Amino acid sequence: MLWFSLSRQSTKTLVQQIEEELRQKIFSGNLIEHQKLPSSRELASSLGVSRNTVNEAYEQLLLEGYIYQVPRSGTYVSQGLAFRKGLGSVPKLQEYKEELQQCQNVIDFKASHPSTEHFPRHTWGNLFKQVCMESEDRLFGYQSAKGAFALRKEIATYLERMRGVRADPRQIVITTGATQALSLLTRLLNKKGDLVCVEDPVTDEMRQIFSYADASIYPVQADQHGMRPELLPQTEKPRFVFTIPSHQFPLGVIMPVKRRIQLVEYARTNGTYIVEDDYDSEFIYEGTPVQSMQALDPDRVIYVGTFSKILVPSIRIGYMVLPFHLVEASENVKWFTDRHSSTLEQLTLAKFIEKGLFEKHIRRMKKVYAKRRKVLVAAIEEAFGEDRIIGQAAGMHLVVRFHERIDKDKLKENGVKAAFVEDFAIEKGLHQNELVLGYGGLDEDEIIEGVARLKRASEERS
Repeated sequence: MLWFSLSRQSTKTLVQQIEEELRQKIFSGNLIEHQKLPSSRELASSLGVSRNTVNEAYEQLLLEGYIYQVPRSGTYVSQGLAFRKGLGSVPKLQEYKEELQQCQNVIDFKASHPSTEHFPRHTWGNLFKQVCMESEDRLFGYQSAKGAFALRKEIATYLERMRGVRADPRQIVITTGATQALSLLTRLLNKKGDLVCVEDPVTDEMRQIFSYADASIYPVQADQHGMRPELLPQTEKPRFVFTIPSHQFPLGVIMPVKRRIQLVEYARTNGTYIVEDDYDSEFIYEGTPVQSMQALDPDRVIYVGTFSKILVPSIRIGYMVLPFHLVEASENVKWFTDRHSSTLEQLTLAKFIEKGLFEKHIRRMKKVYAKRRKVLVAAIEEAFGEDRIIGQAAGMHLVVRFHERIDKDKLKENGVKAAFVEDFAIEKGLHQNELVLGYGGLDEDEIIEGVARLKRASEERS
């Protein structure tokens, strides 16, 4: 006789409990295929419930295909439902708790991660509510793949004033973050096997985007001034050259104007494009911001930006500023990817920019990050000495050079997490002793403690 316990104090109904018990017994193989189940009367008697309760559970399982019925014979378990034993074992709750505890005790110098606690969530929430209540009905339907015109207009105005970008709103396509923008561009410009030049080192996420599109990646070494134009291929013509000139990742350096001009000349000569990723250039702490490369040649330079690094990652809005002749094709690619990005979030962001709240947030965060940067630099110099830091003039991360490579296991043992520049390098061997330290998502106390742990890890030997 089939039996299992039921709880009348459970938030789940008796019917739901019976369904779940039978499903689990079928999945585990305790009830095998074609095995006959007790009649509704028998099971009801065994469990101490009404026959209607069992009938309702059987009807649902029959509808879902777990069981089948044979007229004048009975109810049976369907074929092919049990999982093979030993596959897909579920970690114990204690293992989850231990893993969570370990994560909570780790200080993570994750780069390009903004300070989420300073995001003006109440202001954003009120604007979002206003957009929902005041928008016309048509704005709740499908919209242009290029994105809301109100947002594209605000972005064009902001970029021209702050970054020198020469853009008409009609040249802008809104994307779900910079990652999607780069993915769409690769699909648009690249054919299988085409050459794509990238800075080396560069974030592995970018390499993966290009690789997934079957591009042939050509690494171009970057030094203390960014990508070296003289190392670009001379016999082959790349489809595009990817660069992060205003705050190279991971090295954190700023490309001088002379090299920017050399890159543009190369693009003109070879009939190719430059894809300029400008992910956090708003945060400049030394000197004045360098004008975007797109301003040098809007027909050859495609400008990509994102709000995820300036605001919070959960706001999945990025954009591309394209030459006019690429706009229609890019719009088509975007349409078949996801129709369009969230209209309500776009309109909220448009209001956020229009009311001056975006630039106000940038000014506030620039002070926050400048203070954290100062604390990090001081802690590093006290722990390891001076002349160790590169790429500290902008952004939310910097790079520290050590005399010897720190063991990754020692970092983990000391509860600190950081990325090695070498991990981002395509050609290995040039950045073995360099560590990327992001400070955007850490407060001052965490930064000081993190450097202390880093110091201990550097002093320990395997």
